[in-house]
Amino acid sequence: MLIISYDIKDDKLRTRFSKMLTKNGAIRLQFSVYEVNNSNRILDNLVIKIEDEFTKLFEGGDSVIIFDASGIKLRKYGNAIHRDVDIVYF
Repeated sequence: MLIISYDIKDDKLRTRFSKMLTKNGAIRLQFSVYEVNNSNRILDNLVIKIEDEFTKLFEGGDSVIIFDASGIKLRKYGNAIHRDVDIVYF
């Protein structure tokens, strides 16, 4: 099972991302949080689709986080990648 949470600023991209999740068996839990419960092959294909089709379209404020409940894995795309890194300003 995957839990996918996203914050995408562009309306068209956000709608396209949401529709892609729904078409791939995701169930909306909250406005920008989906659950996908399917075979490992289908889940892997969904992650590949996100990586191949969407990550290059994300802008600075966009973020997608995928929680993999079976292996307690966490994948981050867009701005979410940088949230775990300490930033020091001088």
